[in-house]
Amino acid sequence: MKSKFLDELSIGEQGSVVTISKESSVKRRLMDMGILPGTKLTVEGKAPMGDPIEIKLRGYKLTLRKSEASDILVEITA
Repeated sequence: MKSKFLDELSIGEQGSVVTISKESSVKRRLMDMGILPGTKLTVEGKAPMGDPIEIKLRGYKLTLRKSEASDILVEITA
């Protein structure tokens, strides 16, 4: 399977969280919001300049800054 960082995914792409960067300053906050290894997510939308990014996971939508999304490694699913 192919892996990408969340900020590199296109609208409509789906994947599962592999890991959150150890150096992330917001790792705890992301995990508190339900972004944990194995969590399935879909990119729902992006602002014109790519920041912020809207994702759908666990039945709700969440908007992340591009800098936060770049800390999340995702395994792409079909």
